[in-house]
Amino acid sequence: MDLKSGYPYWAVKNGLMQAFPRLEADAACEVAVVGGGITGALIACELAAHGIDVVVVEQRDIGWGSTAASTAMLQYEIDTHLGDLAKRYGEADAALAYRACAQAIDALDGLARALGDVDFSRCDSLYYASRPWHRGTLEDECALRARHGLPVEWLPREALQAGYGIDAPGAILSRTGARVDPYRFAHRLLERLSRQDVRIFDRSTVETMEAGTRGVRLRTGDGATLRAGHVVLAAGYANQHWLARKVARNASSYAYVTDPLPGGALGPWAHTLLWESARPYLYLRGTGDGRLVVGGEDDAHDIPARRDRRVPAKVKRLRKRIAKLLPQLDAEPTFSWAGTFAETEDGLPFFGATPQWGPRVLFAMAYGGNGITYSAIGARLLRMGLQGRRHPLAGLFGFARLDR
Repeated sequence: MDLKSGYPYWAVKNGLMQAFPRLEADAACEVAVVGGGITGALIACELAAHGIDVVVVEQRDIGWGSTAASTAMLQYEIDTHLGDLAKRYGEADAALAYRACAQAIDALDGLARALGDVDFSRCDSLYYASRPWHRGTLEDECALRARHGLPVEWLPREALQAGYGIDAPGAILSRTGARVDPYRFAHRLLERLSRQDVRIFDRSTVETMEAGTRGVRLRTGDGATLRAGHVVLAAGYANQHWLARKVARNASSYAYVTDPLPGGALGPWAHTLLWESARPYLYLRGTGDGRLVVGGEDDAHDIPARRDRRVPAKVKRLRKRIAKLLPQLDAEPTFSWAGTFAETEDGLPFFGATPQWGPRVLFAMAYGGNGITYSAIGARLLRMGLQGRRHPLAGLFGFARLDR
């Protein structure tokens, strides 16, 4: 799949950090991870840390798919409100999902600190009511989150205007969020794993997969065979190619980044993620070198040529919206891009096995607005399953919930 258009800032900034060899000879392992983006990297890290023999196979250069196009706002907040999830799956399961996402931010923090130099920073998250009639819903949502121990507070219009310069009916201020350079994070993580003798191959496309009772056989376009006890498909939105049942819909999101703004010009956005209650939503966050990343204007088009043509007009609209919302910021685009993302009906990811492929083929589909957070949870969920243990979210984040 062609997953991006334009010039994603992370790839421009970092360049090709490291090349890995192709898989040109037959190999075997306990677990093969198909996908060398941030999701595959986090899963491989979790498995290797628990003594599992892992091989990573990526069809492009490492991190060059949707990871390079991610705006990497790390949030515990799921695109579906806690209240709406509670109505669908019960309050206990919904709260468990939200708390797990908050804990995942802490886990990502620890991993980023261990790696170093990935532009990771803890942030607040400001979720504002962009329509007057959204205020009541957001106030109820804030109260529900607080009841389940999440660090939130309600900001009325006056406090929102005074603290952030935004004229809106109110907002939920959350104290649990972060940002990262996703491309650099994935590369540095896989580089470290490579030094620990984890075998990593890029530019190696898996074309066929045969699952049996004792293992799985993968065949690449170069004719190499990789035999594994289990396979984890962490190929992002390309995972849907392997499923007969459609579980998500693809769409496109648009983004741009500014030049570094003068010292202090970012104000609160140097350490705050911003997003709105309207759907699709406008969002922004800062970077470590004083830039502003702006995104949104999502649409249902994932045809690459059509998405390419839409980037200039979409970015123009994003710039206009930011100028209206935050006129004090000089947020002119420097690099702009679009990327494919996938959404599930309920905003939750899918991790685990399916009846179609059996227990030895595991899917890692961290779909939705907080995919990196989901990936951190999914890595542990899959590892526990491989060790014969059941993660508390295995049911809610698995394919079985489709029948609930």
